[in-house]
Amino acid sequence: MRSDKNYAVAVILSMIFGVFGIQHFYLGRWFLGLFDLGLSICAIYQFAIGKPGLAALFAATDFIHTTIVTIELFTGKFKDGEGRIVCYPGQKLEGLEDE
Repeated sequence: MRSDKNYAVAVILSMIFGVFGIQHFYLGRWFLGLFDLGLSICAIYQFAIGKPGLAALFAATDFIHTTIVTIELFTGKFKDGEGRIVCYPGQKLEGLEDE
């Protein structure tokens, strides 16, 4: 099934605010949004208390996760919180003749 969420909005949110999980909140994937937000907060906190190595680990994990999500959005494979695919413009879904 095709998501009713806007593809362009999801991609832009992922590219600009992805490390904070904003795209996940927009798409209704609250757990992943909280996961990304938590990684960002942990990275900032670890840096603030003088542990740059641990901060870099949290930040790198968050960056890798955001990159994977953005690639899945670009390729039309990412699903919203209701399990529907966030389709790029013109994407055809197999098995759905009416869309």
